[in-house]
Amino acid sequence: MSDPEKPTAAPPPTTTETETETKTAFNEDWAATALGLVLLALALTGIIPVGLVP
Repeated sequence: MSDPEKPTAAPPPTTTETETETKTAFNEDWAATALGLVLLALALTGIIPVGLVP
């Protein structure tokens, strides 16, 4: 005999926010890393004057 309280089929899966993002997502963490590296490179090459670098 079948149990009347058990569903016969599993409910469809819901789409979460992470599933809708692509694998090449560029979030704020990577943006901050890239900006920091660019600023470091500019400071080391002398494009940013010494007076502006703390």
